[in-house]
Amino acid sequence: MSNLHVLVLAAGASTRLGQPKQLVKLGGRPALHGVVSVATAIAGQAVTVVIGAHAAELTRLLAHSPASVIVNRRWEEGMASSIRFGVSSLPAATEAVLVLLGDQVAVTADDLKRLVAAWKEQDGVIAAATYDQHVGVPAIFPRVCFGELAGLRGDQGARQILERNSYRVMRVPMPNAAIDLDTPEDLAALTERFNRQSTSTNEP
Repeated sequence: MSNLHVLVLAAGASTRLGQPKQLVKLGGRPALHGVVSVATAIAGQAVTVVIGAHAAELTRLLAHSPASVIVNRRWEEGMASSIRFGVSSLPAATEAVLVLLGDQVAVTADDLKRLVAAWKEQDGVIAAATYDQHVGVPAIFPRVCFGELAGLRGDQGARQILERNSYRVMRVPMPNAAIDLDTPEDLAALTERFNRQSTSTNEP
């Protein structure tokens, strides 16, 4: 797919949730497993998962996934360190990187396909999700942005790069990207959502 690579950022410790969010069960399978499956559905083996906290459990979880798994030993610095580490690990031929958060569990393969379609419309654009009046990830950054991604510091994600390059951003409405898995309340709401989906899927 034009040398597009997906980075799934899943290195955090889930302190607000009180348990590893990557491992909580949603729809009968661990949350991170679902997110990685969506990524591999659109990019095949061109997926790298950046883990940090709970590395041993997550390595086991993804042992049979087509995605590559890398461990960010400096994950406590914040999300920027995982973006830097992930970008530095991209294959040399990568033309663009899709950044996806490991807790964006409601984002679907169709959502990501719409993002890819927007990115392909014009050379050099950034395709980014819009939700809750924000522009954010999932987002596809072309190679020209790799230097800026590699320069991020602290617990900041890529939103400042999107703001700085707003003139080149293709906005893709994606309400599913707003759904977080940060607190016990989020988990309860998501569990109900996934249970409803699985019920409707199984109905004759």
